[in-house]
Amino acid sequence: MANRFARFRHFPVKRLISKSTRSVAGQVLVFQVALVVLLVACGVFALILQSERDTSAEATRRSTAVAQTFAHSPGVLAALRTPDPSKILQPLTEAARRAAGVDFIVVMDTEGIRYTHPLPDRIGKRFVGEIGPSLAGKVYVESVNGPLGREVQATVPIENADSEVVALVSAGMKVKNVESQLDRQLPIILGAGAGALALSTGVTALVGRRLRRQTHSLAPDEMTLMHEHHDTVLHSVREGVLIVAADGRLILANDEARRLLELPPDVEGRPVSKLPGLDPETKALLASGREATDEVHLAGERLLAVNQRPTHREGGPEGTVVTLRDSTELQAVTGRAEVARERLRLLYDAGLRIGTTLDVLRTADELARVPVPRFADFVTVDLADAVLHGEEPAPTATDMRRAAVCGIQDDHPLSEQGRLFDYLPSTPQARGYGSGRSQLVSDLPAATGWRVQDPERATAIIDYGIHSLITAPIQARGVVLGVANFWRARHHERFNEEDLSLAEELVARAAISIDNARRYTREHALAVTLQRSLLPQAMPEQNALDIAYRYLPAQSGVGGDWFDVIPLPGSRVALAVGDVVGHGLHAAATMGRLRTAVHNFSSLDLPPDELLSHLDDLVGSIDQHEAAESAAGVVGATCLYGIYDPVTRRYVMARAGHLAPALVQPDGTVTFPDVPAGPPLGLGGMPFQTAELCLAEGTQLVLYTDGLIEDRSRDLDVGMELLRDALTGHPGRAPEETCQDVLASLLPGRPKDDVALLVARTRELPPDRIAEWDVPPDPAAVAGMRDAVSQRLEAWDLSEFGFTMELILSELVTNAIRYGAGPIHVRLIRDRTLICEVADGSSTSPHLRYAATTDEGGRGLFLVSQMAERWGTRYTPQGKVIWAEQALPAALRQPVPTPADADTPPDEEAADPKTPT
Repeated sequence: MANRFARFRHFPVKRLISKSTRSVAGQVLVFQVALVVLLVACGVFALILQSERDTSAEATRRSTAVAQTFAHSPGVLAALRTPDPSKILQPLTEAARRAAGVDFIVVMDTEGIRYTHPLPDRIGKRFVGEIGPSLAGKVYVESVNGPLGREVQATVPIENADSEVVALVSAGMKVKNVESQLDRQLPIILGAGAGALALSTGVTALVGRRLRRQTHSLAPDEMTLMHEHHDTVLHSVREGVLIVAADGRLILANDEARRLLELPPDVEGRPVSKLPGLDPETKALLASGREATDEVHLAGERLLAVNQRPTHREGGPEGTVVTLRDSTELQAVTGRAEVARERLRLLYDAGLRIGTTLDVLRTADELARVPVPRFADFVTVDLADAVLHGEEPAPTATDMRRAAVCGIQDDHPLSEQGRLFDYLPSTPQARGYGSGRSQLVSDLPAATGWRVQDPERATAIIDYGIHSLITAPIQARGVVLGVANFWRARHHERFNEEDLSLAEELVARAAISIDNARRYTREHALAVTLQRSLLPQAMPEQNALDIAYRYLPAQSGVGGDWFDVIPLPGSRVALAVGDVVGHGLHAAATMGRLRTAVHNFSSLDLPPDELLSHLDDLVGSIDQHEAAESAAGVVGATCLYGIYDPVTRRYVMARAGHLAPALVQPDGTVTFPDVPAGPPLGLGGMPFQTAELCLAEGTQLVLYTDGLIEDRSRDLDVGMELLRDALTGHPGRAPEETCQDVLASLLPGRPKDDVALLVARTRELPPDRIAEWDVPPDPAAVAGMRDAVSQRLEAWDLSEFGFTMELILSELVTNAIRYGAGPIHVRLIRDRTLICEVADGSSTSPHLRYAATTDEGGRGLFLVSQMAERWGTRYTPQGKVIWAEQALPAALRQPVPTPADADTPPDEEAADPKTPT
């Protein structure tokens, strides 16, 4: 505020001199003298000229001047456009005539009809004189005998904006009046001019001296600015202003200062030490003259912020300028604003920190942690027990479980996390849960209803110093999920109604997140249940492969990755791995449908390429059907399907958009076989191709989904190399250990996508468990085959199955000889079951018939189906194979040696499995 007065301090003498020529006094003096001199000079000069000309010339000049002046006067054209121009122009011409000293001024139209005339009865009559030259745009002067006598008149055209003549004006004088007028005016003009010049010069000089003393030779703009600032300071600003002289007297006090300090009207001139009503410290500050910045002083019931600055800087007079500002309300408003800012900051933090996951307990814990210690000393969150399991909560506050506890100290007496409550109706928790409205208990020691729940614990809570409580129901989408309890102890004041609204806002922000987590928990539980029911519950019993597997759901929930191990006839085993794009129930359900379809197609004993073709057709039809109904087709699915034969150690596989498997050789080296890549399932149009590998015993097949190697932070090639590194250099490692090491190397944390991993170590069926014969196409060879099979069963200690197997073999070989084509080959396999296979070169499949009593044939396959555990047909590139299985008792199911037992010598007696017919 002191700076506002710096520009109004006394100016130096040098500055006064330099500014005197443009001061107010100087400008007034110069203007008046110039005006008087100009007027007198013009009058004298005009009289001299007039005296030099004759009377007619003088009249001509004056008439022409008056006519031209009136013709170009503002408003003339506008008056001519009115319906009655005479009404407007007549007063104007008469006033101009008297002012100009002419005898007449006549305005007429282009036809010469008068609009004005000194004699009103002449208005509307034709003008006396020549108007032709004036209509041509010229000024025409003539002498005529007019209504007033001998006259000298000048006619001037009146033109519009387009330079068109729209009217004429004529001014003139009687010749006899010209000379007499000059004689009368000349002495008057000369005397008046001389007197005015002398008087104005003297008066102006006196006024100028007076103004220079009073204005300090200030220019007009500086005086205006000083006045505006002075008025603003004294009457407009909301700050009190005091100017104190060097001797301690008060020179000036504005309106606000008088109000703040309650000063009397005649306070100017008094010493500041004797001002009434001022605090001694305030008086001492004003009298000292020292600088002060925002010092707070008491003035009655007000708190004033005082600033004081000296005025003698830059050559000004000694003294001080004091500004006063009432900060009483500002202090209160600042406190309330700080509280509001803190609450907004708390709500902002709640929006960021609550609901970061779809976990109910985690969200409840976040709700409990955010308000501590800024809003409450302790926070407990109680949720309906059903909410924690994703179910709908009960209508009453029973079966409430404490989901989260947080406080400024850990030794509090509040109930621990996980405890189950059945709140009584008198408690604020039960009332808030039932009504859906928050409950405020501002004085816990005086309240009684909450003590009934647990009197002993209530006493401990009060003794601990907890004095108030707010219970806010956690309500989302019209359903109350639980309650949040905010407790305050000695570190805070008691809760009030304003705190109630803040607690409700905090809980409202968390309620939606808790409800979303509850719904997610329910959906996740359903999806997990569905997926667990659709994935293999246990590995089937078989001797071809040692199996280990892992399935890890995605971080966001279950998905559509799956795997399967399917035993096939002839001791073969099918391995399948697939992936359905997406997560949730739809992906899990689609996965189950595809896995079921693979099981069904594998029961037909189809080659891998044909099975994938059937699966591709199925997915295409599913997409078309579901896209038409609900727009929720499979969207994307891949599959890898392969069949391993432990007899030949052949592994045949095909893939539909899936990643190729990894092969870990017995020596620990890793390769990725080149399997022809087919399109993903459902696209159609492209055939699938198979790849056939001959695997050494102990080779590990590693089948996986893309979630194992793909990640946002690395490329696919990087993931493949990581997988290679995790598998390389571990000869003889068990499949279970392989699974553990691969997941530890490639997935250190929880995966963001589903991961299915299947590791299968190959076994070879020992030669002593296989017997093979070539059968000539002669019905007589059937008897020899029965004897050979009987001998082999005796060598395997399975003579008790000889009759049934001989009967089955006889029917199958007889059908091959009678209806098939050569060559005919018989193979007997002892595994977990006793398997008989008859192969021939025909692709015609036999059909089971039910013969009538009069039929001579048609009963062979019926007998086979009745005596065998199961039977069927599979096709090979060379023809077909008819097979039948007989179940063996558990005591006779000899396990196949693992690769680690390969050093065990085979049975000497069964060294040569082939026996000629």
